[in-house]
Amino acid sequence: MKNTAVKVLIVASVLTPAPAFAQAGKTVPTTATYIMKEDIDKISATEQSQRTRDENAKVIDLGYENFAVGIIHRSSTRTPAPAGGGAGAAAQAQPCGRTMATLPPGGTPGGITHDFQTEGYLIISGGGTMFTDGYIVNGRHNDQNPQGGPNGPTCGGMAYDVKKVTVKVGDVVIIPPGVVHGWADIPDHVDYLSFRPSQNVLQGGWVNPTIAK
Repeated sequence: MKNTAVKVLIVASVLTPAPAFAQAGKTVPTTATYIMKEDIDKISATEQSQRTRDENAKVIDLGYENFAVGIIHRSSTRTPAPAGGGAGAAAQAQPCGRTMATLPPGGTPGGITHDFQTEGYLIISGGGTMFTDGYIVNGRHNDQNPQGGPNGPTCGGMAYDVKKVTVKVGDVVIIPPGVVHGWADIPDHVDYLSFRPSQNVLQGGWVNPTIAK
């Protein structure tokens, strides 16, 4: 548990810029925010029956930026996805990534990049093979940006020239804006905490309805 706490602090320190100055008209907070394990567990419990779920727990207003902490669940990639769904939204989305008339060989499906959002991950259960870096070809852009995130505007599609790394409980991954990422293989499941510094992407003060009091 001690090692996990240290890794959480490392993620937070890497993702948070050193100068803590407030934006115009905003006040720097003078109290700490606690997100208890019980709250994370409540949110995680609602995600377990779903194939993919990504939820922030709270979005904290730090004055100079907002900072979100959440929990993400991914089920096995070895189970076929349900047929249909999402085709209408994809047809209306704007193109993004590199445009090519013919796709190159060897692509990895399910790649995404976030326009503005940095993400830090701490694997807490399960594991699998992530892919990162590279580029997306003939992607579709999603401008949806609900108050609680999770990420704001995103590009998704087939990824190329990616790096694949197997991650396990206790591993940390930091993904800057614009960097391709996704899961190539999840044998059973993976759950991971997310840490997101957010400059004008997520709404400060937002609390997940599952834990809102």
